[in-house]
Amino acid sequence: MALRDDPAVPALECRGLSKRYGGGRIVLAQLDFTLAAGEFVAIMGDSGVGKSTLLNLIAGLDHADSGSILIDGRAIGELDDDAATRLRRQKLGFVFQAFHVLPHLTLAQNVALPLLLNDLPAAGAPGMLAAVGLGGRGDDFPRDLSGGELQRVAIARALVHRPTLILADEPTGNLDPATAHDVLGLFRAQSKATGAATIMVTHSEAAAAVADRVLRLSDGGLHAAPLQPAPASGALAQASAVRATGDAR
Repeated sequence: MALRDDPAVPALECRGLSKRYGGGRIVLAQLDFTLAAGEFVAIMGDSGVGKSTLLNLIAGLDHADSGSILIDGRAIGELDDDAATRLRRQKLGFVFQAFHVLPHLTLAQNVALPLLLNDLPAAGAPGMLAAVGLGGRGDDFPRDLSGGELQRVAIARALVHRPTLILADEPTGNLDPATAHDVLGLFRAQSKATGAATIMVTHSEAAAAVADRVLRLSDGGLHAAPLQPAPASGALAQASAVRATGDAR
């Protein structure tokens, strides 16, 4: 499993991060924030404010106009393509709005992909499927699953190699009430057990209530928001099922 290079180093640091899109529209301006190992942070904000753009920058899927991003103390902007790819597959786990589950692979094969890419045994895949409520389904194919089940496969795949940083974009949006509650508990447990930091982008106040910190992204930057009491599982899933579209990418 992936190990922290130095547990004392923050899992993630963003320094002076800025991004513009066509026509000079400013999406992010001089963002600074740090995530410690094991922190579970929710980022909220209106549609189009740049939440998904921020995730893409941290993941190395897009490039900032200025500023730096450090994962485990390594500045990703200073890495060549090969080194950036290695860091991404070893240190990051992803759950984006689209499931990105490969249709021609079984569920177990999908979840095992990060293990195989990191030369780790694939034997951990069935246990992670069981942890997200899909025990015994490893030989099924994605075509046999509902949307909520596909999201659980994506979550299992993000967690299986114990990454330094988990990036989750509306991870409970397609889950039933009981599963939504269980999945967020799984994220928290994974963060605490492995020292991983988790960033969850969400529109749901109820889902954000399970985080250690809530940050709100707006035109004025990224600021702390008050934590709300964690709701019961049914209320959590009902709120998290309200998905927004059209975020700036």
